[in-house]
Amino acid sequence: MIVLSLGDIGGFQKLLQDNPSLLKERNAFMLETPLHVSASNNKTEIVKFLLEWKGDDKVDLEAKNMYGETPLHVAAKNGCNEAARLLLAHGALVEAKSKDSSIVETLLEKNADCDATDDEGMTPLDHLSKIQESGKLRDLLVSQQEDQRKKKFLEACSKQKERMDALEKELSNIVGTARRLPHMAFLGNPGTGKTMVARILGRLLHSVGILQTDNVKEVQRTDLVGQYIGHTGNQTRKKIKEAEGGILFVDEAYRLIPEERSGRDFGLEALEEIMSCMDNGKVLVIFAGYNEDNGTCNIF
Repeated sequence: MIVLSLGDIGGFQKLLQDNPSLLKERNAFMLETPLHVSASNNKTEIVKFLLEWKGDDKVDLEAKNMYGETPLHVAAKNGCNEAARLLLAHGALVEAKSKDSSIVETLLEKNADCDATDDEGMTPLDHLSKIQESGKLRDLLVSQQEDQRKKKFLEACSKQKERMDALEKELSNIVGTARRLPHMAFLGNPGTGKTMVARILGRLLHSVGILQTDNVKEVQRTDLVGQYIGHTGNQTRKKIKEAEGGILFVDEAYRLIPEERSGRDFGLEALEEIMSCMDNGKVLVIFAGYNEDNGTCNIF
């Protein structure tokens, strides 16, 4: 059986074609069949060849070695997952027992994935549903499945926290100090998602502790600029106050300073109010705008 343990598929095919009785021959040491040996060494090509053998004699899926172990059992015991999947797909009995334990117990001892599926998309629980008197094994499998899912969930949470911590560190490096916020300018044509990105950014910066809230206060010129002297400062300060702890998103910011001015315009006063709050660490300001000529905004 050396050709089996070495995985010499060509050599074994020739031997079996010359002497088909080798299909059920057993070695002297463990009384194992060729299927036992190839499965326990995860030689999947040979396992597949044996399972699909077209000769008069068929491979015995439930043959037992000196310890009462089937090929599926030795595959499971040695962690040969691919070989085990092939055996299951061809009808190997998952409830088969050796002298010590069942296939299921052996698989669980090797921390086999309880949610894994075979070629037919069936999980170990699906296979057990076909078996009568499988209550004990089912309980064992369900318990292990729950433990594995909890472990996967905790691992996913840990990885997510690591990513968030790395992002927070990166953002902190950009911020520089706890009091200074990374004010931004979003440039792009209408419909490119500037407002949507600002809302997502608000949630993200709040989740990593940069902002106190995920509030994004969206304003335009009409929300800030009044018609009379004294109105603009009050209106602008009110909007800034409403945005404290979060983001003040100034859409179409270029309109605060029109290129053509007729009479007195209070847009500059609104801009000065916004600029005066940008160093107090209470609000993050995002100016959004575009320019058809060069893709920038004259306010920036």
